[in-house]
Order: sequence, then C-alpha cells, then structure tokens
Amino acid sequence: MSENQDPSAQRLGADGRPWPSFAEALSVWARIALLSFGGPAGQIAVMHRILVEEKRWLGEARFLHALNFCMLLPGPEAQQLTVYIGWLMHKTKGGIAAGLLFVLPGVLAILALSLIYAEFGQIGAVAALFFGLKAAVLAIVLQALFRIGSKALKNLVMIAIAIASFLAIFVFDVAFPLIIIGAGVIGYLGGKAGIEAFQNGGGHGSNGADGISGEQTILGLESNAEAVKHTSIWTVVLLLLLWLGPVAGLLLLLGPDSVFSDIAVFFSKMAVVTFGGAYAVLAYVAQAAVETFGWLKPGEMLDGLGMAETTPGPLIMVTQFVGFMGSYRDPGAMPPMMAGILGGLLTTWVTFAPCFLWIFLGGPYIEKLRGNKALSAALTAITAAVVGVILNLAVWFVLHVIFTEVDRFEGGGLSIAAPALSSLDHYALLLTVLALVAVFRFKINVLLLIAAAALAGIALYGLGLI
Repeated sequence: MSENQDPSAQRLGADGRPWPSFAEALSVWARIALLSFGGPAGQIAVMHRILVEEKRWLGEARFLHALNFCMLLPGPEAQQLTVYIGWLMHKTKGGIAAGLLFVLPGVLAILALSLIYAEFGQIGAVAALFFGLKAAVLAIVLQALFRIGSKALKNLVMIAIAIASFLAIFVFDVAFPLIIIGAGVIGYLGGKAGIEAFQNGGGHGSNGADGISGEQTILGLESNAEAVKHTSIWTVVLLLLLWLGPVAGLLLLLGPDSVFSDIAVFFSKMAVVTFGGAYAVLAYVAQAAVETFGWLKPGEMLDGLGMAETTPGPLIMVTQFVGFMGSYRDPGAMPPMMAGILGGLLTTWVTFAPCFLWIFLGGPYIEKLRGNKALSAALTAITAAVVGVILNLAVWFVLHVIFTEVDRFEGGGLSIAAPALSSLDHYALLLTVLALVAVFRFKINVLLLIAAAALAGIALYGLGLI
C-alpha cells in the first residue's frame, strides 16, 4: 500500500467493520477539536470517550501506550495523540489532518480575541473583565498544581526533585530547559540503576478505564511497527524545511534584531524542550515574554491564559497571544494589527510544526519505546520537576495579581521576586480567595468559574471600586 493510499478502500478493521473513510475521520477529528476544552486532562478524556468507547478505533491498552509515548515527547501531548492516532488510521495525511484540525478552532478564537484585546483592552469595562479573569486563572493554575503534584510526588525522592526544581528557577533563575534536562538525566540514570523511587508513572492519564480490548476495535492488536511502516525520509525532510525554513528566512531577511526573528527562534527552542505539559511551559514563556523580551506586561500573560482556558484547543495556544502582542507593539514598518496577526500565526507555526515531526519520526518505534523502563523513569523525574516549575508559575502569578508593584532582588547569585507590600490590591486578593474556594471547596466547572469571575470584575468596575 502506498504512503497516502486510503486503507478503507482495501480492508476491513480487525473487528470485521469497514475501515473508516478519510472523510469520516475528518468529521471525528473536527468534533474532538470543537469539544477540546479544559486543558490536557479534559482533552484526553474527550478523545478517549470518542475514539475508544464510542468509535472503538483502538482499545484501552493501545490508547494508553500511545499516550505514554506522546508524553515522552516535547510539546502538547493531547495534540500529538491526535496526530499519532490519525496517522495509524490514514497514514501521513491522516496524522496531518487530525493535528491541524485539533488546533484550528483555537487558532481562530485566539486570533479574534487578540484583535479585540489589542483594540479595546484598555477600555474600562473590558479591562475590568480581564481583572476578574485573572483571579479565576490563578485558581485554575493552583488546582493544576495540586492535581499534578498529588499524582507525581509519590515518594521523598520525587518531592526532593520538585523542591530542587522550584528553588532552581525561583531563587537562582536557572533556565527551564536546563531543569528539564537535568531531571530527565537523573530519572534516566535512576531507572537504569533500578531504583524503586523512579518506577512510578506520571502524567495526566486517560480518564477512562472500562477495559475495551483490542480485539473489539478497528486497529486490533497488531503491533505499531507492523501496522505502519517507517515514515518516508522525504516526509521528515519536508517537515524540517516547513519548520526551520521560515526561521532561517526571517533571520536572513530581517536580521537577528527583528521581533519576528526573536519570535521564530524563541518559540522554536521552546518546541524542543516543552516537556511536562502546558503549565510547565507557561512559566518559561511568561518570564521570557515579560522580563527578557518585554512583549507583555505581567498581568497580560494571565489575560492570555484566560483566553486559552475559555477556547477549544491546547492551552499552549496562549503563545499565539504572546506572539501577537509582541509584534503588535513592535511592528516596524507594518501596520500594528497586520504585524500582530503575522506574529501570532508565526508563533503558532513554529510551536506546532515540530509536533508532527516528532510523531512521524518516532511513531514506528513506539512498541520499543513504551516498554523502556529508563525512559519511563526519566519521564517520572521530569513530571516531578514540572511540579516545582508550576509552583514557580503559581507564585509568579500570585505576586503579579495581588500586588501592583513587584521588583527583583539580585545579589549573591540569587534572583528573587520581591513585591512591594504597600501595593497590595485588596479587591484582587478578595476575588482570588473566592475563586480558590469555588475551585477547591465547591469544585465548580472551569468555564462557569471564568464567567463568574469576569462578571465580578465588571461589577466591581460598575460600582467604581476598580
């Protein structure tokens, strides 16, 4: 069978049903994309319900193995999971279609919200809406910290890695990629040595455990190495060119000092080291965007995260907002809105293009990778380190939400954020406390929490309190 030939024209599934057509698959991926709210855990749950329980394209064990493989890769695992399963179903064109459809609704929604934010974000009512939104997003980040930490920190070794990770980034300003690489090396060596503390799994899980077996599914039990041959070298070369070609072109045409060159290079580097999920990456992106490049103000990162939380698609779509605002504020000879649109789309391109490359390169080897205890141990240690990184993100957000002035103490090898206590915003603190109570005590739905917080901000504005 040729690389791009539709298998539905030639065979039945392992369970005897006709193989789904490419058109049918497109409708399934579009449906998943439109329902993909709630971060990676919610997105994976939606995929599990539709692909395993409803469509029965693959079984429980195979779904979990695919997810574990995607968690070993840099990038958003939910989006990569769609690429991988789409590739299993309809080869390269299936993987590309599934991955593109998964992010398309989010791209369009974030673009529209970025345009509105840039044009009207300083108007009183709109600013008040985002004022309330910050409290909700902060509560969601703390909830994610608790959820991931409760799963990842199963022993004293993992707790120690998380603490060391937090201190490294918060106190000593160690770069996020170095923390992830260091944790991965420690975990890999620990796994090789057979140390028990590194044998626990980490990650989001599938939220599904009804045990649908492979024999009951389209894909059946055949190994991935047999089901899908190695990706064509030309496919890999083309993906590399599509990813790195624009980066090289921008550096040659505009030079290294252009905002577009900065965006292309920074987010390309991010795409290689984004292990540990969206919240871990956001700590890296937020501090670089605010403190290194000056693309955003601290509170604006929370506004962007609020956009990503309320739209379908990966949370990492917040990077599109970052790229939009950075180029909008430094447009060069372009009209600001045009520069913002180009900067936002460029950010999305270099963030997600590598995701397809990782899947098409590594997919044929999933059967070997999924049983590698040393790699699983590396992932376990990385997940523990991510807890420390997310704690840093949470502290950074807390300081910039409830204080209006935050400085940084530098000296003796230390670099610590230090708020001006007199700049405490009492209304921001009140909304944050109420949002935390709603999340942890009443377990309120995320979208309802965001809507209530936004309305509370508008109400405070209407009363003349902010």
